[in-house]
This record gives sequence, C-alpha cells and structure tokens, in this order.
Amino acid sequence: MDLELLIDALVAGLLLGGFYGALSLGLAIAFGLLDVPHIAHPAFALLGAYGAVLMQGWFGLDPVLSGLILALPFYALGVAVYSFYHTTFERRGTDAGLRGLAFFFGVAFVAEVILILLFGIDQRGVRAPYIGRALVLGEFRLPWRMLVASGVALAIAGAMALWLSRTYVGRAVQAVAQDATALSLLGADPVRVKRIGFGIATASVALSGALLVVVGPVEPGLARIYIGKVFAIVVLAGLGSVGGTVLAALLLGVIESVMLSSPVASWTPAVAFGLLLAVLGLRPQGLFGR
Repeated sequence: MDLELLIDALVAGLLLGGFYGALSLGLAIAFGLLDVPHIAHPAFALLGAYGAVLMQGWFGLDPVLSGLILALPFYALGVAVYSFYHTTFERRGTDAGLRGLAFFFGVAFVAEVILILLFGIDQRGVRAPYIGRALVLGEFRLPWRMLVASGVALAIAGAMALWLSRTYVGRAVQAVAQDATALSLLGADPVRVKRIGFGIATASVALSGALLVVVGPVEPGLARIYIGKVFAIVVLAGLGSVGGTVLAALLLGVIESVMLSSPVASWTPAVAFGLLLAVLGLRPQGLFGR
C-alpha cells in the first residue's frame, strides 16, 4: 500500500470511526453503566433512522434536526422499556441477564418485522445539502455526510460527559453502576436512576439513528450489521467510558478502513469480533477502563 492510499484510508477511517462513536455512546450508558444487556440498541437506532425519513417526508425537516426532535419520544420509549425490563426480569433474581438478553433480542426482532410491514424491504434515504457533497482539501475529498456524523458524535460525547460529571443524576448513574445498595442508603432510588439513565441513552439513539440514514440508505435488516460493532466498541473502551468509547470507535474505524484498502479486505467484517475477543482475553476491563 503506497503512502497516499494509506493516508486516504486513515482519514476515511477517522470519519467512519466518528460515526461508529455516535452509534455506540448510548450503549456505553445502557450496557456499560446500567448493566442492561441492550442487544436491541442498533434496532432502536434504525427506528430513529426511519423516524427521520418520515419527518422529512411529512415536514421536509433536515434529518439531524429530526433526530433532535425525536429524542423526547425516544426518552419516553426508553423509560417504558426499562420499566418493563426491571419489573419482568431485573427484579426477579440472578438470571436477569440471560432472560434480559432474550427479551431485547425479541424486541430487536419485533422492531425489524414492524419496519418491514410498514416500509417494505426497499431501502429508504433522505436529502440534505451535505449529502452527496465533499469538502476538498488539496488531494483529499472529505464527504460532508461523514463530517457531520463525526461532528455530531463529538457533540453527543461532550454532552454525555458533562451530564455524567456535572449533574446529580449523572453522578448517580455512575454510582449505581458501582454500588446500588450504597446509593440507596444515600437516599436515591437506584431503579429511578437507572430508568432516567436508560431514557437518556435511548434519547441519544434517536440522534445517532438520524445519522445512520445520513451516512447511507437504510433497510429493515441493517441493525444486524451493527450489533457486533457497537458491543465491541463499548467493551474495547471499558464499560461506561464515554471518552474511551469515542477513541475505541475511531480505532475500529481506522482498522476497518485500512483493511478495506489492503489485500485482506474480505476479512474486514471480522475485525470487530477479533478486537472483542482480544480485549476480553488480554485486558477484560477495556483499553481505557480502570
């Protein structure tokens, strides 16, 4: 691989990693801090993508703006889903993780079926001034859609980091991940804290889902492609590390992009799972975990 091709792959990988970061940040809260096996996370993002498609069709809204508007109903959806999960599984004992995994797998399957029934199997896309255009810097062409995705990812990461570190509820979410009993002794309700935290995580999915349809057309089965990637990023980062999630996403994006430009491009889909196995074996706390 010559130097110019390598630089192109690195730049493209950083932009791809920014998009992966936006898609993974909600899971860093739901799975990393709240210990909820939210395997339906990419399916929720896909619901956000189709929501952005509908909002543009009905009102002509920009997809990123649609994602911001959809954050409120997605927060309510997250609160409702966690309340059901806690009442039905989490409160009942030690096998909640396995049962919850089956529950969220079912939620993902039902979401896919509903999308097929409502929209069919054809791909859907959106229009925006930054889709199909590129920023030209010398010999490099940077797609605006990827620049927007990366910029929004950094904004989500910054907002989440501030929320976790500067607000009472954010600090309580971090505390409930470490010792829910001690948190309850301080007068906070761990279940209420986790309900709010899961709602915030789901609200962020609305925006990352809008970015999903900005990056490319979507179809009902697309969520399955991202399940392994987002879980690998969260585990690679260290559970609950927002900054680590962004860095891990950038790392995965760069590795995938470089491999796509190499003779072993056919192995690219296995990169996320390979990193996941390597980290679990060598550093289970993640690259940026304590």
